[in-house]
Amino acid sequence: MHILLTGATGYIGKRLLNALLHEGHNVTCCVRDKKRLDFFHEFKYQINIIETDFSSREDLDLIKPLNVDAAFFLIHSLKSGTTEFENKEVEIASNFKYLAEKLKCKQVIYLGGIANDNELSQHLSSRKKVEDVLKSNKYALTTLRAAIIVGSGSASFEIIRDLVEKLPVMVTPKWVNTKCQPIGVGNVINYLKGVILKKETFNNTYDIGGPDVLSYKQMMLQFAEVRGLKRRIYTIPVMTPRLSSYWLYFITATNYALAVNLVNSMKIKVVCENNDIHKIIDEPLIPYKESVSMAFGKIDQNMVISSWKDALSSSNREVYWKKHIQFPKNGCYVDKRNFAIPYDKEKSTLSNIWSIGGETGWYYGTWLWKIRGAIDKLIGGIGLRRGRTNKTTIHAGDALDFWRVLVADKEHKRLLLYAEMKLPGEAWLEFKIENNQLIQQATFRPRGLSGRLYWYILIPFHHFIFNGMGSNLVKFNE
Repeated sequence: MHILLTGATGYIGKRLLNALLHEGHNVTCCVRDKKRLDFFHEFKYQINIIETDFSSREDLDLIKPLNVDAAFFLIHSLKSGTTEFENKEVEIASNFKYLAEKLKCKQVIYLGGIANDNELSQHLSSRKKVEDVLKSNKYALTTLRAAIIVGSGSASFEIIRDLVEKLPVMVTPKWVNTKCQPIGVGNVINYLKGVILKKETFNNTYDIGGPDVLSYKQMMLQFAEVRGLKRRIYTIPVMTPRLSSYWLYFITATNYALAVNLVNSMKIKVVCENNDIHKIIDEPLIPYKESVSMAFGKIDQNMVISSWKDALSSSNREVYWKKHIQFPKNGCYVDKRNFAIPYDKEKSTLSNIWSIGGETGWYYGTWLWKIRGAIDKLIGGIGLRRGRTNKTTIHAGDALDFWRVLVADKEHKRLLLYAEMKLPGEAWLEFKIENNQLIQQATFRPRGLSGRLYWYILIPFHHFIFNGMGSNLVKFNE
């Protein structure tokens, strides 16, 4: 079967792609950058990657005719709740519909959000509008609506994890008593696969949820039970949506825009009503606590396939990261250091570079990096809390603390990072190995006088941090 997949680099898309390929399907992925899927080498005869932008219909016109059976629309972002953003999502959905009709797809499958209340948040309202736009008389539309998705790396899982593991006692807003029907990510993937070309599902909408209906407070307490933690949660009615958003922003790895969207959505009851999908697809539903336990099993085994933190929406930057792969040569400040790699240490040095950040830290002065991350969070940045998805593997487009991975070319021994922290300018950090030397280069392009002052103030810190980091990268043995 030939399947068209959008959102293939996202949290659900990457997992669905992996499942479809393992089942032997041929998959055409529409992505903004091919390099973000360059690790599916073993399936090179099954996967076709098209680099395109769904915000440009001209780009879509360049796609040659394909014999597509079914198409998935999984393009989505929680980055903003503005009207302008909602209009952009509708435009992208309209362009996708244009492509699906052009390719003569038999079925389009859309994953939206449960929207049964009369009053919806901007996020859920946007999801509903996209669903309406995707309807067509030229193909069948199957819509699956989910509430919170529980799995290693999912936004809801990581946010609850941050709250539960960091706060023994929580004073929370009243929305923690809102009811929700969480569903395990494995169940979501199986439902998405299960409806492919299933005629009973054509032009129908289904709510999908797990077997438990819980409040957010109950979810946090059950999460704590799984982790063997004792937690107390007290609810107060006076915490405004703005304060709730700041509470999530400072405690968890979310950016502020995402926190606002989550708070507005968490005030809405999201419980399944039309869940007749179980009559068509026999899918054993995983209880919430078991889903949490399974997620930690994947984390402990370093087998997390995808994380919401790697999505571009986890960044505060509006610009697209791919534009910065060729960093500037002029008008920049550069800190370049070379370190001789001892005999037979090249392999371990490369391994150290590929493990940098996250739980491993930065090999020297990690506490200083944490202070910089805390300052970044205080001034509206993303801080260090995103960490990294896997401890030892990394790919272009991944988030790495407050950096974005631009190049992760292990064959040519080069890692290039772009700063997504709040800065009076732009910054790159590059590691590469050439001629038995580690070449470490920090590049900063200042913006105005404040940028220049920022660089000169940090020069003393750079001397110790960058010199210590490079030295330890070539000496550290795992």
